[in-house]
Amino acid sequence: MSDNPASDGGDILRLLEQVRDGQLTTQQAMERLRDLPYQDLGYARVDHHRPLRTGSPEVVLGKGKTPQQIAGIVAALRGRGHPVLVTKTGWDAYAAVVEASPEAEYHEPAGAIVIESKSGEPKTPGTLIVTAGTADLSVAEEALLTARLMGQDPTLIADVGVAGLHRLLARLPEIREAKVIVVVAGMDAALPSVLAGLVSAPVIAVPTSAGYGASFDGLAALLATLNSCAPGVAVVNIDNGFGAGYLAAQINRRAAPSSEQVEEQAQP
Repeated sequence: MSDNPASDGGDILRLLEQVRDGQLTTQQAMERLRDLPYQDLGYARVDHHRPLRTGSPEVVLGKGKTPQQIAGIVAALRGRGHPVLVTKTGWDAYAAVVEASPEAEYHEPAGAIVIESKSGEPKTPGTLIVTAGTADLSVAEEALLTARLMGQDPTLIADVGVAGLHRLLARLPEIREAKVIVVVAGMDAALPSVLAGLVSAPVIAVPTSAGYGASFDGLAALLATLNSCAPGVAVVNIDNGFGAGYLAAQINRRAAPSSEQVEEQAQP
């Protein structure tokens, strides 16, 4: 068997032939396909079947990769029709990517490269992203872009931190409509705890490195969110907008009714 199951398609062809000949059921074939294939670029093995296993495409961490490596990975993903998100990257990488993928867009505040799917499938509402301050917006945008790539239609409420609690309370009716809430906060990161005590939706806290002195580049915010006294708060790593957006999409995808359920509800 080839080291790379995607190299020549032979394994997949044999699998299809076994289904045709009745040696495997379609469900058994689907289970085997969950482990195949990846594309070996030498410096990266691009996982093309991640959507089949997890429901979401592979996302590229730009940090630590050269512009040429990022461009090659993006081209491989686009070659299989996947939407693309590259996080923690810059203009040099975008310049390399856009040569082969002119539809790519660079979102400077988030430091992210995006190529969205052209499938036209409707996106699911219910994901809300809230920031404590304006300084948290770059991380919040990463969460927003990630959620969109995962089929969500997220909304953003910015700058409603606890330094002016009336700003949060003014938006509370809208916040309570959300199915899942990502709360992005630096400094003392008190907002996730406050908000979790006011809503029924799960809260995903994203501590950020916004702050100075004893904030220790976000460590104080991380410890504050980990020590939250409010139940229903999950915490991702410092400045990890991607992790929060991904988790929010997974939660909201489970909460949203399936197309079959929608049809059943529509029937008299």
